[in-house]
Amino acid sequence: MSFISLSYLDVAISAVLLIVNAALSVALRLDLARRMSIAAARMVVQLVLMGWVLIVLFEQASPFLTTAAALIMVLFAGREVMARQKRRLAGWWAYGLGTTAMLFAGTVVTVFALTTQIRPEPWYDARVALPLMGMILGNTMTGVALGVDRLLTGAVDARVSIEARLALGHDRAEAMGGIVREALRTGLVPTVNSMSAIGIVFIPGMMTGQLLAGIAPMEAVKYQLLIMFLIAGGTAFGVLGAVLIGSRRLSDARHRLRLDRLSDLDAG
Repeated sequence: MSFISLSYLDVAISAVLLIVNAALSVALRLDLARRMSIAAARMVVQLVLMGWVLIVLFEQASPFLTTAAALIMVLFAGREVMARQKRRLAGWWAYGLGTTAMLFAGTVVTVFALTTQIRPEPWYDARVALPLMGMILGNTMTGVALGVDRLLTGAVDARVSIEARLALGHDRAEAMGGIVREALRTGLVPTVNSMSAIGIVFIPGMMTGQLLAGIAPMEAVKYQLLIMFLIAGGTAFGVLGAVLIGSRRLSDARHRLRLDRLSDLDAG
């Protein structure tokens, strides 16, 4: 089977489904049509720009350009994590917590895969490194956003319980243990669900693309398994780092709950 090339008309035809969804939103008063349209416009612009940037990166094969592109991806992912928080840490922490966790997790897992399993020549080849980093980063972003949001919201909701434990002599790790565990579970559940359903309920995007490109099914399966293991590892590292560091930020060395470090809630 040869590679199936799409025309811009083919892509435009598929966009009709989005128009139908927007119309249904208006008819059912879901108030999603505008947000859906903006999201679609952003997606088109971002992907087209990414396409042009990748053309340059693939031609240059520069480790510095590849690193710069990966860093930009992480910075934008950090902004998305911050934007999805119902409650936020004050100051630099609102942006820095998720960004730092994703930078560490994405870099470690991507470099690990490039140097031990995939081994492209050169190992920093943007054609391999950036798509790999993007898949790991996208899933880690979702996990970190969910985990941090659950941690901050849970700490506010369980404020009385946490402070009572602290008053009874529990240290901050014990007092916030339940909230931290729940945040970790929340951040990791989407990845666990994906691994449970993949192959039977749905064929993932990477594997679908390879099959459409004519890759042998079992070869596509091996690559998809590799990617899922990398995604699971990256998400776990990112969520664990963000939630644990976030929980430390919500307390201090004197084992006090510091909700005054949230941007929208004072110590009261």
